[in-house]
Amino acid sequence: MKHLKSLLLSLLLLSATLNAEGIYATFTVEPLKEAKLAFIASGIVARVDVSIGDSVKKNEILASLENEDIKAMLEVSKTALKYAKKDYERQLKIKELIDEARFDGVANRYESAKNQLAYQQALYNKTFLKAPFDGVIYAKDIERGDAVSGMMLKTVFKIQSKTQRKLLVEFDQKNRADVKIGDTFTYSIDGDAQTYTGTISKIYPRANAKSRKIRAEVLTKNFIPGLFGDGYIQTKK
Repeated sequence: MKHLKSLLLSLLLLSATLNAEGIYATFTVEPLKEAKLAFIASGIVARVDVSIGDSVKKNEILASLENEDIKAMLEVSKTALKYAKKDYERQLKIKELIDEARFDGVANRYESAKNQLAYQQALYNKTFLKAPFDGVIYAKDIERGDAVSGMMLKTVFKIQSKTQRKLLVEFDQKNRADVKIGDTFTYSIDGDAQTYTGTISKIYPRANAKSRKIRAEVLTKNFIPGLFGDGYIQTKK
C-alpha cells in the first residue's frame, strides 16, 4: 500500500510537471508565530503557572516575581492620588479667589501624583510575564525561586502559535522571475506519502548568499514544526 501511495505521488508530480511548469522546491515547517519571552524586571520568581505543552491565551500570566513591596508602593500612590485629586477639585472651584501660585502648586501635586501612580503601576506590571498571543509553550527554563535580572535578559519561555504553520520554501534563484504570490505548491512531508497543496503567500526580497536559493512562504496548519519535505511550484504563464 505504501509503495502504491508513493507511485501515485510520483505520477501526480509528473502530471503537474507535464501540464504546467513545475519548479522543484524544498521546505521546512515553521510556526506562523513564535517568540522568546523574558522578564524585563529583576527579582525572585514567585510563581510559574505553565509548563511545556500548555496552551495559553493572549495576556495570560505565565509566571510572576515577588512583588509585595511594589504592590505596597502602588497602594500608597493610589491613596496619594486620591487626596491630591480632592484637593485639586476643591481649589479649582475657588480658583478665581486664591493666589495663582498656590493653585499652580496644587495642580502640580495632582499631576505628580498621577505620574507617580503610572510609574508604580508600570513597575508592578513588569513583575508579571504574559503570553503575547494565543499559543502553546514549547520550551521552559524557569522555576520558582530563580533569580532573574532585567539587566541581563534571559529567555525563560518559548511560545509558538498552536496550529497555524508556514512552510519555509526554498527554490533555485534562476527561477526568481517565474514564481509569483498566488502560485500553487504541491508537496509532501518526508516519510509521509500523502500529498498536500498550498498557495505561495510571501516571497522574500533577497536570495540566500550561501545556498543561492530564494525563500517563500506557504500557510498551512497542524504540522509539527521542524518537519521537512519537497514538492513543485506550479507557475502561471
